[in-house]
Amino acid sequence: MKTILNVIWFVLSGFWLFLGYMLAGLLLCITIIGIPFGIAAFRIGVYALWPFGRTTVERRDAGAPSFIGNILWLILAGWWLTLAHIFTGILQCITIIGIPLGLANFKLIPVSLFPLGREIVRTDQPFAQARW
Repeated sequence: MKTILNVIWFVLSGFWLFLGYMLAGLLLCITIIGIPFGIAAFRIGVYALWPFGRTTVERRDAGAPSFIGNILWLILAGWWLTLAHIFTGILQCITIIGIPLGLANFKLIPVSLFPLGREIVRTDQPFAQARW
């Protein structure tokens, strides 16, 4: 089932989200200060490409730099990404077929709001791949 949902997601939303996050990542990597944010955008973009069957977990080894980076990300990009995911998620939930896609959009909110200090893992093994 997750394969079918991933294919539908890819066609309707995932490809465009992926391209947007990749473009943002490239722009962020222009400066040395922006490289961690660019890498975070790349990770979110790959997650947005195939969200079904994967989730995010917090990394316990992420410290103060991730916290400070997340505050900067929230101020500069996180709030508008979150609003975009909320808006598109609500629009997708209008139809019965779009409800799983809307829920996937809502699932992207935490990682688009605070991407640093999170790791994307498969849902069938969330604790085996997380770095604790």
